[in-house]
Amino acid sequence: QVHLVESGGGLVQPGGSLRLSCAASGSIHTIRVMGWYRQAPGKQRELVATITEGGSILYADSVKDRFTLSRDDAKNTVYLQMNRLSTEDTAVYYCNAWTTVIDEENDWWGQGTQVTVSS
Repeated sequence: QVHLVESGGGLVQPGGSLRLSCAASGSIHTIRVMGWYRQAPGKQRELVATITEGGSILYADSVKDRFTLSRDDAKNTVYLQMNRLSTEDTAVYYCNAWTTVIDEENDWWGQGTQVTVSS
């Protein structure tokens, strides 16, 4: 099992910045991909950014050049630095970890953290 704890959401004005953190615990060695998804009201959950075990990072087109995903292996934590936020970034942000053990795959989710961009 993997347990994910998010922090760092809140209210910010358009153009502002926030940094989200996601700390993982449990079977860390089984994590193959870790990252962030978001879900806005009335919309489906969508990928924001992910990082593989080997360090490859994928960003959604909508956040490229504004958001930066990073990882601190010593702390088992991934960070999402969000700059130049707009109202369209308002959503609940969820941390995700995809794990594999032999032939079993699992998706683990954090509880979500609200990000509201509003003037």
